[in-house]
Amino acid sequence: MKLKNIISILTLAAAIVACDHPTVPSDAQQESRLPHIYPDYTEVTIPFNICPLNFAVQEGADEVVAKFTYEGGEHTYGKKQKVMIDEKEWQDMLKAAKGKSIQVDVYAKVEGTWKAYKPFNIYVAEDSIDPYISYRVIQPSYVAYERLSINQRNLTNFEEREIYNNMSVSTESTGQCINCHSYKNYKTDNMLFHMRQGFGGTMIVADGKLNKVDLKTDQTISAGVYPAWHPTKQLIAFSTNKTGQSFHTKDLNKIEVQDTQSDLILYDVEKNEVSIISQMDNELEVFPTWSPDGKKLYFCSAHFEYQNDSIAKETEMIQRYTEVKYNLYSLDFDPETKKFSNLDTVYNAAAVDSIGKSVTLPRVSPDGRYILFAQAEFGCFHVWHADADIYMMDLKTKEVKPLDAINSPRSESYPSWSSNGRWIMVDTRRDDGNYTRPYIAYFDKKGKAHKAFIVPQEDPNFYTFFLRSFNRPEFMVEPVTIEAQEFARKAKEDPVKAKFAE
Repeated sequence: MKLKNIISILTLAAAIVACDHPTVPSDAQQESRLPHIYPDYTEVTIPFNICPLNFAVQEGADEVVAKFTYEGGEHTYGKKQKVMIDEKEWQDMLKAAKGKSIQVDVYAKVEGTWKAYKPFNIYVAEDSIDPYISYRVIQPSYVAYERLSINQRNLTNFEEREIYNNMSVSTESTGQCINCHSYKNYKTDNMLFHMRQGFGGTMIVADGKLNKVDLKTDQTISAGVYPAWHPTKQLIAFSTNKTGQSFHTKDLNKIEVQDTQSDLILYDVEKNEVSIISQMDNELEVFPTWSPDGKKLYFCSAHFEYQNDSIAKETEMIQRYTEVKYNLYSLDFDPETKKFSNLDTVYNAAAVDSIGKSVTLPRVSPDGRYILFAQAEFGCFHVWHADADIYMMDLKTKEVKPLDAINSPRSESYPSWSSNGRWIMVDTRRDDGNYTRPYIAYFDKKGKAHKAFIVPQEDPNFYTFFLRSFNRPEFMVEPVTIEAQEFARKAKEDPVKAKFAE
């Protein structure tokens, strides 16, 4: 190869590098405020094993430059209004900044003038995050079931794939709803999700083997709905629910989901047997969750007495839905005998602030110290309640407090813990009030929650144009390895009927 050609190639390579790493303007006017960026990653704490935090600068700029300064080096990025970070360089930055921070300086060229904004930090925790999460991808309404899927996302990069898609079995006359995916100890060799309507049943993977089960018996209200795997035994606690919904025409909450009946059941996976956990009169039991040692079951229950025998229960519930307020309870459990005992009121939310509150979706931290839940004024489906926030109870001191660093003026629901207890993930409608999206927050060893940030996407404008909600986000330490096609084949089979254990 001629020297002239070599020089041309090297010049082209240098130009490409220069394009990827733009020059910081030397004549920028200093601004006294932070830049407007989306997603908002200013002053957040992140794990050292997460994918790049790409963002868009919303300053009406023609060009932008962002300088990332960390111990031992710096990098610059910027293309039009977006800051797209090289994945390899990002990992090098995180490694160098672990336990420290990365300073970000943003510059924007607005109407021909460069502006320099107040720098912000991205703090890099010494704690890792589980590499995978999963969620249901759904239209922000329950009018139709079309195009539902359960997806898994690798948090260390931008890879995402479907675990199961209802369109693989749905037809024009037979729609299918899928929900309530759950994992035993954050692993996927024991997992489940539920299918309703067409090809209904519960898909259960037990020790890697896939089965489809019908959990409805003559003694129970319904099949299993909201699940919780026991941490040490092949047992699953479920609520069974008779659920309805109504739609508001003026209320900003839009949809109200109500249980007219609900109980708790225990499913023995190995014996394929269902037994009753709680079936109390005038109680609506729901949302079971286990303590990490498997010796206590937490759940929510609302005391509700029907008063008008002349109308259907569903009608009366719609008329009185604001009276339904759930408290937090627990039952002791013996894993060897499978017996429950000692019903205890953990948190009497209905007595809070004289008017009462309602708690749902409890989740216990992996160390057993804390329990998260969503709290709102009434009801059980807080994902639609704008006043819903995430609260935490210290099970040692019994103190209950809102997690202000995580909450927003709009709905927060579906809290979950990472396997090491250092990260909290929630569903929130904070961005626009319509779509639920997964946010993650650091929870440090002192019991303090830090500012929440949205799950990063490769294109920082992804959430702006993706018109679907992310529902029930869950942490996973490993991916689901069963192919979506295998789930679809099993879905078309008749389910195995569960037996009722007297």
